[in-house]
Amino acid sequence: MPRDSRLSTRRIARRRSIRSVAVSSAVALAVTALSGCDAVQRAPVVDTVGQVEFENALAIPPLDRGTVGPDGVREFRLRAAEGVTEFTPGVGTTTWGFNGSYLGPTLAATVGEPVRIHVENGLFVPTTVHWHGMHLPAEMDGGPHQVIEPGVTWSPSWTIDQEPTTLWYHPHLHGETESHVEMGLAGLFLLEPEDPDRFGLPHRYGVDDIPVIVQDRQFTSSGQFTTSTRGFVGALGDTVLVNGTAAPYLEVTTELVKLRLLNGSTARTYRFEFDDERSFDLVGTDGGLLEAPHRTDHVQLSPGERAEIVVRVRPGEQPVLRSISPDLGMPGPIAAMNGGSDRLDIMQLRAAPVLEASAPLAERFAEISRMNPSDAANERHFEMDGLQINGQSMQMHTVNEIVEVDTVEIWKVRNRMQFAHSFHIHDVQFQVLSVDGNAPPPELAGWKDTIYTRPGVIYELIMRFEDYADPDTPYMYHCHFLAHEDAGMMGQFTVVEDASTAPKVIDIPSRDDDTAPFAGHGGGH
Repeated sequence: MPRDSRLSTRRIARRRSIRSVAVSSAVALAVTALSGCDAVQRAPVVDTVGQVEFENALAIPPLDRGTVGPDGVREFRLRAAEGVTEFTPGVGTTTWGFNGSYLGPTLAATVGEPVRIHVENGLFVPTTVHWHGMHLPAEMDGGPHQVIEPGVTWSPSWTIDQEPTTLWYHPHLHGETESHVEMGLAGLFLLEPEDPDRFGLPHRYGVDDIPVIVQDRQFTSSGQFTTSTRGFVGALGDTVLVNGTAAPYLEVTTELVKLRLLNGSTARTYRFEFDDERSFDLVGTDGGLLEAPHRTDHVQLSPGERAEIVVRVRPGEQPVLRSISPDLGMPGPIAAMNGGSDRLDIMQLRAAPVLEASAPLAERFAEISRMNPSDAANERHFEMDGLQINGQSMQMHTVNEIVEVDTVEIWKVRNRMQFAHSFHIHDVQFQVLSVDGNAPPPELAGWKDTIYTRPGVIYELIMRFEDYADPDTPYMYHCHFLAHEDAGMMGQFTVVEDASTAPKVIDIPSRDDDTAPFAGHGGGH
């Protein structure tokens, strides 16, 4: 292994405490800025509109449906390792990836199937793999308690028991999530329906059903990743990568194409639209399809959120997908320091001269069973302020909330700052009951696991914790701006049979590795 690569890996392992101090300083400086002081950590405004040549064919992550063993379990194998990727020809960047140098394969399983995933850590530092948006037992969740040591393989298993949708996987090592994702560890996990032809939705992977993992990165003069340009939200890059491709174009051969958009960035929020302001159909969000297509000309996604859109193209045209000045709900000058004024060309669609006819899109999809607020057994309040939730920072041994299994709860979430945060809940897909007392907009009317929390706004969420009781292993809730999560803006909850007897403190096995001081329960063999 080259000396420079070893040094890069060790720097990643040591960066947690440095980043925590930097983010905490950003909070104090940003608050000072509101009172008129000009000394605040800020990212410059980036505008690449009309400047991208779109000279590289979009890479499509390989589709991996695994293999079905004699026990009927669909098995997958992932190996996290360091590699070198050329985002610019002739310039090698040290990166991390699953089964390759950058990102990972698109895993796919059918709803109702049992799955087992063998995750080998080929890195020189501990990591974890979290199945973002998945309903599964806490010990299989891949959060900060399921640490995979170097050279160890972790093999979680569960049954796919939720709506067909677009999920993703990424590291969740406490204090190091941002750096591990920035290095490239991420991939999609598709939950497929038994009937792929349903509702006229495009479903041929890589043909008319396209994964679109959007990330921003900043490079040093030698072509290496850096996170030195930061706002309050975290690292903000000036180069957009889609599926690891810079300046990408997509050859479109069908009248309709479905784009599975994932905001895979660690801090940036995107407001996706097309350069010709065309309308498209938003058909699905984090946890599944909407009840009907929502015709719109834009969709905004904060880090971790997903959206499935269906776009109609005409022969020979070349529309450009862009992100234009996302509405962050922050004061104008502060928003501008955090990507709110940025304009970015993302990807060009190149329609063929002759297009294959597409099936008509259904006017209605399956009905979403709405949870009744009167069925809620509990109501909880979560106040996001600074880098804390309810005045507390993440402690690995502390259970912040105890939930009884097979109950419905309402969680009211408010961002008390004038700065950006988001809220992600592990294990469940929730429904948004209201936004500041009003009915949720169409993009929040389906199943969600992550929402952007606008400053001062109260989001009323309802969810059911239907199974998987385990008093000793917690799930997480946290801000999904990964620098905030790393700095402690995260809490833990357990799902239990009897809340009155459940422990509020959990045992954390000690570890000798001082590069990951927050690590907990393993699962390797």
